[in-house]
Amino acid sequence: MTFSLDPEAAEPLLQVAARNLERLRSVPELGARYADVEAPRTLAELAALPPLVKDELNTALAHLRPAAADSATWLFQSGGSTGAPKVGYAPTGFYMAGVHAHWQPLDRTDVFVNAWGAGRMWGAHFLAAALADLSGCQIIALGSVTQEEYPDWLAFFADRRVTAIGGTPSVLRLWFGHARAAGLKLPALRKVLWLGEAWQPQLADDMAEVAPQAERWGMFGSTETWVVGTNTPDCPADTFHTLPEQLVHADADQLLDFTTLNPAMLNPVLRYRTGDAGELTACPCGLPGRAMRVLGRRDSVVQVRGLGLHVDELVARAEREPGVRQAQVLVTQQGGRAASVELLLLADPAVDLAGLRRELFAATFTLATAFQHDPDSFRVRAVDALISNGRTGKTANSVVREVE
Repeated sequence: MTFSLDPEAAEPLLQVAARNLERLRSVPELGARYADVEAPRTLAELAALPPLVKDELNTALAHLRPAAADSATWLFQSGGSTGAPKVGYAPTGFYMAGVHAHWQPLDRTDVFVNAWGAGRMWGAHFLAAALADLSGCQIIALGSVTQEEYPDWLAFFADRRVTAIGGTPSVLRLWFGHARAAGLKLPALRKVLWLGEAWQPQLADDMAEVAPQAERWGMFGSTETWVVGTNTPDCPADTFHTLPEQLVHADADQLLDFTTLNPAMLNPVLRYRTGDAGELTACPCGLPGRAMRVLGRRDSVVQVRGLGLHVDELVARAEREPGVRQAQVLVTQQGGRAASVELLLLADPAVDLAGLRRELFAATFTLATAFQHDPDSFRVRAVDALISNGRTGKTANSVVREVE
């Protein structure tokens, strides 16, 4: 049993967990699983509670419809890949005051480009704006950028002496990749903020060419937990210092779960599993306390242009189609970024591949959003054999292929 906080720090705040247990117990679909569970008073009792997964949390939120006590309540798209977006909640400010108290990558002298996507019920753009507001810096907020617009925007950044930029690593790779290909430099850029995906080592190569003074500053979290931890240029990219209002637990199988200790948190985050594996360890940066090292995903989510594609859901939907015997998702990456997604099918000749593609593209939020500018990059194709492991003979639901 390993927690990010010692009992002396965490246990006086477990009344927040007890309150969320009562909220979850009030959800008709979840009442039975929590009926005989006592409110946790110790970390050992907390570790004995059943973990909460995404579908269960979404069921709870649909019933609870939480509202902020003294501000607006923001609704965000929260995971899922088929059907309507699932909804997550946050108050104005997005809990960033607690983050800013412990992590201050920006200051009043910065000119910050917020390159996370805005609108469409996404949270990261607004979360980063709240952090910038607390920092008192200048902000350049961007929306969607087309291929043709990169040179003009990059020239504008250089002219304005932009000192910081933030986005998902896949979006940042586009910015730095375009700048490097065009031979453009951003000499004033010193800080690169990131959230939403694992750090991509290729980014460091492009940063060294485009902005030699720039260093990475990372956040880890989800739309359900919001920001759990942060790191600095002195920390490994996969290691985060957890916030005092976030309690992280790693079980014997290295699955991470998260419990909020923040009484203002709208989502009832109680042993919530994001699908990430990890461990609690000392960070080489030397800061005291346990840090969270993220080892990767252990669920069926693959990253497609900064969004999570739930492979098992997509495969299950395809295999419900009459005449489809088996399905597999093939993600083709170029330079660490998803260039295309193919749904490979073992199917009878009579299966309407074009019709199935139209239905899946329209109904799958991740695909429709990630490929809105190049929809032909999602294809449905019948094959004679799926891709399997030649050594074990196993056929996975998803395969990621890197091309030059």
